[in-house]
Amino acid sequence: MVLLSFDIEEFDMPFEYGKTISFEDQISISRAGTIAILDILDKYEVKATFFCTVTFAENIPDLIKRITDTGHELASHGYYHSDFKPEHLLQSKQKLEELSGKEIIGYRMARMMPVDEKEIEKAGYTYNSSINPTYLPSRYNNFGISRTYFIKDNVLQLPASVSPLFRFPLFWLSFHNLPLAMYKTLANWTYKKDNYLNIYFHPWEFTDLDDFERFGFPGYVRKNTGAKMIQRMENLIVWLKAKKKYPFGTIQQFISTIPKK
Repeated sequence: MVLLSFDIEEFDMPFEYGKTISFEDQISISRAGTIAILDILDKYEVKATFFCTVTFAENIPDLIKRITDTGHELASHGYYHSDFKPEHLLQSKQKLEELSGKEIIGYRMARMMPVDEKEIEKAGYTYNSSINPTYLPSRYNNFGISRTYFIKDNVLQLPASVSPLFRFPLFWLSFHNLPLAMYKTLANWTYKKDNYLNIYFHPWEFTDLDDFERFGFPGYVRKNTGAKMIQRMENLIVWLKAKKKYPFGTIQQFISTIPKK
């Protein structure tokens, strides 16, 4: 099963590059990107999982309704994107359930940072998808963690997909920078090995990020954003559906197919 997921959040990434951006712009940019994503998913009849912060959810009630009404899964991305306390695990779950009227069973930590699995279990989540099992300088050093799903502290751990053998990450940054044919080859290899693909993106990638003075993003971040990103995502979905005939689904749907041990 192909598991597309989107970390929808207040767009605070410019702060990492020494730029300031108003809260209103953070919301409006992520809102525009989320609409673009939903339009693509509707067009190709694909279901996906949206990991949402409470802060963003409170500012887009119409899109939260659209996400749940059209059969996508809503999961927690924390209360805020740039602040975390252990109590936010339960608080974000409860608030998202209040806002959506749906049970929230999944969690993903902002920026795929480590999170205490015992606290995840205590907050009542079924699964955690906060692991990028690869090595990226100054960000991840997770070669010692399983490349595929496993159970820890009674919580299903669903790492982001990386290729077999050398663990090349298939996350958003790779999708922007690799030639699309190469990305497809790695994705297909990974799917055939694991029988699923878990890849994640963000709404701001589907907006134009080329303004260096405004956002401060290096070329490898802003490459293939906006209209180019929409085109590439549509190309990938069509290829996976038509050529490979791989099914798409939410993470909740996927874990219901995992045999109980």
